[in-house]
Amino acid sequence: MTERAFPWPAGAATGIGSLPGVDVAEAQRIVLGELPALPHLPELPARGPGADLLGRGAGLLVELPVELYAARWRVVARPGRDLRRTRDLLDRDLDQMTEQADGYAGTFKIQAAGPFTLAAGLDLPGGGRLLRDQGALRDLTGSLAEGLRGHVAEVRRRLPAATVLLQLDEPSLPAVLAGRIPTDSGLGAYRPVPAPDARSLLRAVVEAVGVPVVVHCCAPDVPLELIRSAGAVAVALDLDLVERLDPLGEAIDAGLGLLAGAAPSTGQAPPGGAGPWSVAVADRVRVLWDRLGFPRARLAEQVVLTPACGLAGATPDYARAVLTACRDAARRLHEDG
Repeated sequence: MTERAFPWPAGAATGIGSLPGVDVAEAQRIVLGELPALPHLPELPARGPGADLLGRGAGLLVELPVELYAARWRVVARPGRDLRRTRDLLDRDLDQMTEQADGYAGTFKIQAAGPFTLAAGLDLPGGGRLLRDQGALRDLTGSLAEGLRGHVAEVRRRLPAATVLLQLDEPSLPAVLAGRIPTDSGLGAYRPVPAPDARSLLRAVVEAVGVPVVVHCCAPDVPLELIRSAGAVAVALDLDLVERLDPLGEAIDAGLGLLAGAAPSTGQAPPGGAGPWSVAVADRVRVLWDRLGFPRARLAEQVVLTPACGLAGATPDYARAVLTACRDAARRLHEDG
């Protein structure tokens, strides 16, 4: 197994990003209280347009303004009201982070949509997804890289003692690579992006931001080797969607960190409270690690525990409970090691 230092403490747990509700202050308090080893900047999609994955990510683009049209985000010639709202929402989140995480000196995770998910979801001015134009995809990637570099710098300025970890959310990446993104008519699909081109574009973003990058993909067939070879330090995935263990084992053996989505993102907490639930979550990850054949001593260092995906669809009580269960399970794994 390749030895490397990971940008989080051993025995850490974190959230994928989203939480239910619209109260930014309460969301930040929950994250800092339940996930002290690896807190993140919570996202609240229930606030509406601009707080959603695509709108929030598009708001970071530089010189590539967007607007809402017929409930979809599209590229436009000049910024307007929708983009101002999007950026205002992010500014409020950063202000609350600055207030509540003042003095924080550990690793702090922020999230943003990656280039392929944006390209698959944003419309060109004349119609059709940005993904249909390879030149536009390259322009988008450069714009996003510049915007993320500025976003990271702003978080660093506000939390000068913290180490920033950037998570790129790429739920559409497998479909982009396989040519499964449908056209507007539904009668066809956009051409697949060749893996070498995708690797090059993803690497451009990873190298531009200047901080460690995690790629999150809550879809089947996560391209683990592409993500690793593009320079990401870790992959975040839903363990329920892992069908083949060999590619995961090879990626871990090559030094890729794992944010293991080990608890459901919605539902009801099992009876008995967080204690028994955390035991079950820890056991699930421990069994997987043993099946992969790696020494237990490495588990708590290389693996971070998370819910399976974002928690925007959960009840507030469930969201807090699942974060508590992941935190306590991560501590159990660390104590075992």
